Amino acid sequence: MGIQQARIVRTRTELQDAVAAERKKGRQIGFVPTMGALHDGHISLVRKAGEKCDFVVVSIFVNPTQFAPGEDLDRYPRDEAGDVARLGEAGCDLVYCPSVEEMYPAGSLTNVRVEEMSDLLDGIHRPHFFYGVATVVARLFIHVKPDTAVFGEKDYQQLQIIRRMVRDLGFGIEIIGGRTWRDADGLAQSSRNAYLSEEERARASAISSALHRAACRIRIGAPVEEVVTEARGLILAAGFAKLDYVSAVDPEDLQDLPDGPLREGQACRLLAAAWMGSTRLIDNIGV
Repeated sequence: MGIQQARIVRTRTELQDAVAAERKKGRQIGFVPTMGALHDGHISLVRKAGEKCDFVVVSIFVNPTQFAPGEDLDRYPRDEAGDVARLGEAGCDLVYCPSVEEMYPAGSLTNVRVEEMSDLLDGIHRPHFFYGVATVVARLFIHVKPDTAVFGEKDYQQLQIIRRMVRDLGFGIEIIGGRTWRDADGLAQSSRNAYLSEEERARASAISSALHRAACRIRIGAPVEEVVTEARGLILAAGFAKLDYVSAVDPEDLQDLPDGPLREGQACRLLAAAWMGSTRLIDNIGV
């Protein structure tokens, strides 16, 4: 068999007609929402959706509502033709590339907010961000009507917020997390890594190294606050221009864990966000 060519649709009507035809055949619909500029991590999510479902839809939409004024909306990397070619190789069946007007019809006033969880961690530094994410994902879910949707664990706070939104609003969609894909030096793959200069890229993996060391120390009983403080220092010492946060949180509700060693059986997620030059990088690791 040759490599399949993924079909592109740009309107909700085209999308829903195509999905309805597959449902009539009894097929399960898998969905992976993206903003394009695809890397191996995205492709792994598409393959995971294909393992679970018979028909895979991937959206490519750079969502303006999750960018604040002055952020990188205009320069966010875009390569629709290259992305669609990679998606065909990965087994994607349908690529949904809506316009802003298709996603946000004129006069649109409705937004989705997942309170509390959206105001922690990244939400402190980008207070608009998760409201834009929840709104666009809810709209995409309504357009696609998937059985299963796959999100990367690299954006761990986003994954947990989407899980809560789906539960609270009763979407009836199974949410699956896909593991973080990393380069050989440990740096989490991200579309924004393309912004890094060669020198910045060489230093950027310090964020994952610091989290890995922190996870190891917590596993052997080191106090949470001591470990987090050390990780902050390691990241700044590596040449990051600014540190937004390093936090040890409960994996479910994202609340900060109390100081001291973890209790027996207690889970932890370590998350960090820092600026290498003008590029903001995020990462996380489970304990």
